[in-house]
Amino acid sequence: MTAATTAQRDAWARLAATRTLIGPQLRRAVDRLAEPIHTVAGYHFGWYAADGSPADAGWGKGLRGGLALAGAEAVGAPADRAVPAAVAVELVHNFTLLHDDVMDGDRTRRGRPTAGAAFGDAQAILAGDALLALAFDTVRGQAAPAAAELCQVLLELVAGQSADVAFESRTAVGLDACLAMAAGKTASLIGAACAVGAISGGAAPDRVDGLKGYGHHLGMAFQLVDDLLGIWGDPAVTRKPVGADLRQRKKSLPVVFAMGSGTPAGAELASLYAIPGGFTDGQVARAALLVEQAGGRDWAEREADRHRAAALDRLAAARPEADAGTVLAQFADLAAHRDR
Repeated sequence: MTAATTAQRDAWARLAATRTLIGPQLRRAVDRLAEPIHTVAGYHFGWYAADGSPADAGWGKGLRGGLALAGAEAVGAPADRAVPAAVAVELVHNFTLLHDDVMDGDRTRRGRPTAGAAFGDAQAILAGDALLALAFDTVRGQAAPAAAELCQVLLELVAGQSADVAFESRTAVGLDACLAMAAGKTASLIGAACAVGAISGGAAPDRVDGLKGYGHHLGMAFQLVDDLLGIWGDPAVTRKPVGADLRQRKKSLPVVFAMGSGTPAGAELASLYAIPGGFTDGQVARAALLVEQAGGRDWAEREADRHRAAALDRLAAARPEADAGTVLAQFADLAAHRDR
C-alpha cells in the first residue's frame, strides 16, 4: 500500500470527527440493552474489557457513519440531521461483524479477542441481533424511505454473506459470482449509508440515487483493497496476522481472479487451496506469491482505481455541495488506497 496522501489524511481526520459526533449516541443506544448482552456489545465496540471494566479499544473507522453525515451535507443539510441515520448504519455494520466473526471462525478483531472468543458464540450472535433491533429503532420516526433503504440493504447483506459462506465449500468460484457477493456483503451497506444520509437531508430521488451509486462503487473499491490487505497488509497496521485471508483459505477477489486466470500460477494456487488441513507459514507465503504471479494483485489494484473513478462520476451526477463533495471525493481516495 502507498503512503498516505494529504487527501487521505484529511479523510481520516474527518472520520475521527465522525466518531466524536456519533459515538455518544451510539453508546446511548447500546446502553439500552440488558445484561449480559450490554457488556458483550460494549466489549465489541471497545468500551469494556471482558470483565466489564472500562476500556478504550476503539469501535472502528466510522466510515459508514461518516458517509451518512456527508450525504446529508452533500444535499445542503446540516450533518446533525443525519446523526440517527449514521448511528443506525454503524449498528447494522457491527451486527454484521459480530455474526461474520462467528461464521468465519475469526478469533481476533481490532487487535483483541472477538466477542465470540471472549463470551461464546451464542452471546455474540445475540449481541448482533440486539444491534440490528437498535438500528431500526434508531430510524423509527425518521423519513420512511430511510427505514425502507435499511430493510432492502439487510436483504442484500444476508444474500452476500450467504454466498460467502457457500463459497467455502466450493472448489470453483467464478469471478462474477465473487463480485456479486462483494456487492451484497460490502458495497450495499456503504451505498445505503450515503442514501439514508441524503434522505435525512431531504434530497430529491435523483440525488439520493447518485449518492447511492457513488457509495456502491466506493464500497467495491473498499472491498478490493480489503482483500489486498488480507494478503499483503502490514500486521502492525491492520492488526491481523500475515496473510490472514489465505490462512483461512478465503476465496477473496484477488484469489478468485488468480484461480481463473488460466496461468500455471493460478492452477498451482487452486491445487494448494484443495489440500486439506491448515496452511503452514510457507504455504501462506507461496499462496501470496502465486496470487501475484497470476495477476490477482495487479487486477485488484486496477479494479479499485476503476471503481474510485466510477464513484466520482456518480458523485458528480448527484450535484453535491462543494465542501461535502470534497469530503466525499477524499473518502473515495481513501477507500481505493488505504493501508488499514
